[in-house]
Amino acid sequence: MIEKFSSKSARVKGLAFHPVRPWICVSLHNGSIQLWDYRVGTLIDRFEEHDGPVRGVDFHSTESLIASGGDDYKIKCWDYKLRRCLFTLLGHLDYIRTVQFHPSHPWILSASDDQTIRLWNWQVRTCMSVLTGHNHYVMCANFHPREDLIVSASLDQTVRVWDTSGLRKKHSSENSGLGTYDDMGRPPTSGNSGLNMQAELFGTNDVIVKYVLEGHDRGVNWASFHPTLPLLVSAADDRHIKLWRMSETKAWEVDTMRGHTNNVSCVMFHPRVELVVSNSEDRSIRVWDMGKRVCVQTFRRENDRFWILAAHKTQNLLAAGHDSGMIVFKLERERPASDLHKEGDKLYYVKGRELLVYDFQRGREQPLANLRRPGQYAQTDGIGNAPRYLAYNGFNPTEGNVLVCSDVDGGSYELVTFANSGSNSGNTQEGKRGTCVGPGVFVARNRFAILDKSRNIVIKNLQNETTKKILPPTPVVDMLFNGGTAGRLLLRCEDKLVLFEQQSRRVLGEITAPKVKSVSWSATSMCAIMCRDGIIIADRNMEQLCSISETVRVKSGAWDSSGNIFIYTTTNHVKYCLANGDTGIIRTLEQPVYVTKVHKKQMFVVDRDGKVKVIAIDTTEALFKLALENKRYGQVMEMVRHSRLCGKAIVAYLQAKGFPEVALHFVKEPRTKFNLALACGNIEVAMETAFVLEAEEGNPSCWADLGVEALKQGNIQVVEMAYQRTKDFDRLSFLYVLTGNTDKLKKMLKISEMRGDTMGRYHNALFLGDAQERVKVLEGSGNTNLAYICAQAHGLVEDAERLKAGLEEAEKEVPETDGKYSLLQPPTPINRGVNWPCLEVKKAVLENLGDVGDGDYNQVENDDFTGQGNDQANDEDAPEAWGEDDLDLGDENDDADDFDDGDGGWGDDDLDLGDDVGGPSGSPAAKEDHVNTDPGYFAIPKAGTPRTAAWIANSSHAADHAAAGSIETAMQLLNRQIAATQFDTVKSKFVRCHLSSSMSVEGMPFAPPIKVHPARKPGLPAASFTLSMGMGMLKNAYNFFKGGKFAEAAKAFTEVLHMVPFIVVDTKPEATQVKELLENAREYLTAIRLKAAMAEAASDPVRATELSAYFTHCNLQPAHLLLALRSAMGTAFKHKNFIAAASFSRRLLELPDMASEKNADLRNKSQKVLAKSEQQARNEHTLNYDESKAFAIDCSTLTPIYRGEPCLKCSFCGSSYSESQKGKTCVTCTLSTVGVQTLGLVTGA
Repeated sequence: MIEKFSSKSARVKGLAFHPVRPWICVSLHNGSIQLWDYRVGTLIDRFEEHDGPVRGVDFHSTESLIASGGDDYKIKCWDYKLRRCLFTLLGHLDYIRTVQFHPSHPWILSASDDQTIRLWNWQVRTCMSVLTGHNHYVMCANFHPREDLIVSASLDQTVRVWDTSGLRKKHSSENSGLGTYDDMGRPPTSGNSGLNMQAELFGTNDVIVKYVLEGHDRGVNWASFHPTLPLLVSAADDRHIKLWRMSETKAWEVDTMRGHTNNVSCVMFHPRVELVVSNSEDRSIRVWDMGKRVCVQTFRRENDRFWILAAHKTQNLLAAGHDSGMIVFKLERERPASDLHKEGDKLYYVKGRELLVYDFQRGREQPLANLRRPGQYAQTDGIGNAPRYLAYNGFNPTEGNVLVCSDVDGGSYELVTFANSGSNSGNTQEGKRGTCVGPGVFVARNRFAILDKSRNIVIKNLQNETTKKILPPTPVVDMLFNGGTAGRLLLRCEDKLVLFEQQSRRVLGEITAPKVKSVSWSATSMCAIMCRDGIIIADRNMEQLCSISETVRVKSGAWDSSGNIFIYTTTNHVKYCLANGDTGIIRTLEQPVYVTKVHKKQMFVVDRDGKVKVIAIDTTEALFKLALENKRYGQVMEMVRHSRLCGKAIVAYLQAKGFPEVALHFVKEPRTKFNLALACGNIEVAMETAFVLEAEEGNPSCWADLGVEALKQGNIQVVEMAYQRTKDFDRLSFLYVLTGNTDKLKKMLKISEMRGDTMGRYHNALFLGDAQERVKVLEGSGNTNLAYICAQAHGLVEDAERLKAGLEEAEKEVPETDGKYSLLQPPTPINRGVNWPCLEVKKAVLENLGDVGDGDYNQVENDDFTGQGNDQANDEDAPEAWGEDDLDLGDENDDADDFDDGDGGWGDDDLDLGDDVGGPSGSPAAKEDHVNTDPGYFAIPKAGTPRTAAWIANSSHAADHAAAGSIETAMQLLNRQIAATQFDTVKSKFVRCHLSSSMSVEGMPFAPPIKVHPARKPGLPAASFTLSMGMGMLKNAYNFFKGGKFAEAAKAFTEVLHMVPFIVVDTKPEATQVKELLENAREYLTAIRLKAAMAEAASDPVRATELSAYFTHCNLQPAHLLLALRSAMGTAFKHKNFIAAASFSRRLLELPDMASEKNADLRNKSQKVLAKSEQQARNEHTLNYDESKAFAIDCSTLTPIYRGEPCLKCSFCGSSYSESQKGKTCVTCTLSTVGVQTLGLVTGA
């Protein structure tokens, strides 16, 4: 049994699959009805109007209706789109056991403990017929899927089959459409609106009993029809399942199936294969072979009894309800085992018991061989004994080899050999079978690898003889995959894949990949790893390129013919993925399919019935993104002009990639086009779109955004228009001041006077330098004192005397002035009303798409993006495109200068690269202007370049310069790279680098010792400080920190920080580890400083709580974070800051280490603190701490710097500081200066 979905709830009494959507309706014993999406595992809706248990539920086949029946004697009809009950049908006198919609008529069938079965017309909401005859509870009633029959089961130990043809004929002429309701939504009251008392008591003759089946010794719980054959099956409390056959005149028992040990609750025929499925109160689900009448599979639960079964009408899905919920499952995997020929022209796959080959060119299939099915019940279809894996030998060009593997009975394989011509010669030979775990993989022309029961890798030849047995490099290997090339294997172990070379037994790489299902290799040596819930793209050495997560399960995938686009399918979509992580949806699927090959716009798939199909796909979007990623702008332009690229996703993608001008050419929606025009700085297009938006929306708000962008570009005219249309008078006045437009400033003064804007009027007068107008404004606004001072300051004697007299008359104090004034004049504009001058720059590569001709670029469909592109074709056509010059190539050299190969035309840059050491230009001999050629002349050989000088010339790492003894250049490098200034702190490191760069070896007697320079590679000295040394010191510092020895820990972490600039590494992963080493030391030093500050602030509850909170936001190891959170929780709780305490306790409980037994006491304590804090729910003090906002810790003041606030970084260690600390020495590393922009730490030579 393969479980697809499970839910936890009260006892499940009814189940129903939706016929189309991936939904299942569940009725519970507590009176609730749940609607689940079993594909994604989410609860869609809940209906709760029944009083008591709901025992029956069903979906309508075409309408959005659900019928339910419960112990409240009511049948309710629900509309799941409107999410409410439409109506209730009343008539039953006891519990209702089952309800069912008729597949074609507007009928509802219900069975009840009142010993009757009722047929209802749900459109007119009336009871059409009452079926009487049972003399005990009727446990179920079901329609026949095609005929006019009903089967019912009762505790009176009988199964009855009813004929409804009379009722169908009676009601076939009646118009029972939904349009017969009156204006109040009530059903019609005339006609057949109800039954008389006689019909209620004794039933009607519209439905007659056709058969009465007796044979069970106790009450019958369930009976159901076969979907196509004249069979029915029943289950009873006598623990037996009986199979019955019907004819036109009679029905009889065929056989009895025994095996359940308690009451059998439900039984039904499998809708797709000849199986019977039953469940029972003995906590088991059993699968029976209809032909052999034996149990072939049993699935058990430990504590839950099963009550109900349901089968999907079109898919291979079953559901079972039990005491604590329900499960959706299927009996076998439906993916056919298949593999592609190496050349991609044939597909090998298994269908039933045959191995088939499908020729893509001819479009037909051909059988190759008959396969033996392993297992005890090998002849029973539908129970999971089909082959699961198939591998084709792509390394053997002379013959065909296919390895077919199965999981039945622990796993087995079968090797099929045939001629490559494809003729039916694949006769399976005895001795080419064996046991294995998971799939087998071909590793060479005549070798294949399997995993034996002991999880060892076994290499076998084509005669099925073991040639080698290899112990896997990692334990718990459970599956093998193709390694991409001969001799390589991919080993799946736990949550990772290991790339293993079986010849040398070396591990070449590994990658984290949980729940891997399969892998696919491209022609460009990229590997797509298909996990259950995602895709991982890696290179041939298992270096991850990208990772994509999916909310639904990934089914299959294949690379396109170019090897750059990975096409994969989920349950309901076809999607694509690129190596840079870009992904998208190509199309939707009605049913899951499995991709085998993708070529251009065709996708070849195998469905669950083993049929090869061709599905048309459009990969234009993927090709567009790939062309943009590869900077193939010719294809990009062609696709924009000729393809239907649209949608917000493409627009957002182009903006994110920095190409908004491309989206601007095919976006028509005004708002989106306006935003794109602003993003690429196209003022003209933005202004045109702003007029359209203002006309459509009647809101000039877009002009404000346009004004901001135009102001950035210095487009004064557009800025002025934007301010005018938004009536932003203040900004408009200030703009006129900057541009020196006094005429318009005077108009603004009049406008503000007309608007009654006193402040605007004063500002305009101030901008104009009109002192008299300012006096009027101040006087008019009641500020007589200020008006007098202004008049006095500007020499307006008459106004000053008048205002003074007014103040004296009003008996107000006249302000005194000291006579020290300076005239305030408007600033002199540097640009009088014209746009700022702009530099002429070359347009972006993709900006002038409208100017591209139709024949400028090749068609994208013909380009497979294999890395060659159109360059070769363009090179071949180059002579025709440029035109051949008709040159006179005689012996005359008159025009020789025209074809000078010198560098004058190209202007070779004379760059000073400091080549002072080594090379011809740096040697003294190269600088001599004259060499004596006299035969008797002897030139003294020049001295060679010292080894230490070569170190300086070959390396840009400070450690190599220090090793050479050039301390000055080493200090210069550190200053330039990480802004180091305090070199006293690393003096010992300089000395060690120099001393460890050489050693003395004893020479000949009486001769001086020989000085030797160890080298890590030619031309570079041995490293004095290594990454392993730093990691070891970091571990010691961790131990000090965990033991509470913070002084020793601070010294150790500081030593690690000071060692980092002198560690030399060669590879990119090692460089990443060095930077992680630096970050870890920085975080722990900050944490130690916070811990020391907490001790100092112990008497201040506010500061102590804040510091403890900041302490928890340092990036510490989980074990150390646990200690920090425990301390912060205690501090906050002790000072009655309960909101903070609750936050710390929640974070503490979420740590993985809290689940261990050693932390049981701390877990209990945290839970108590959380409960107490949630009761109080208040902070006693106001804290400078907001956990909902991201922040960095100011290492100088130990306060938070929230996101968006100015923040400076140490150029070396990355510690954060406020702007006030710019230019000061970092307190964390005590080496570098804060706020200096540098290249950053250099880790290699």
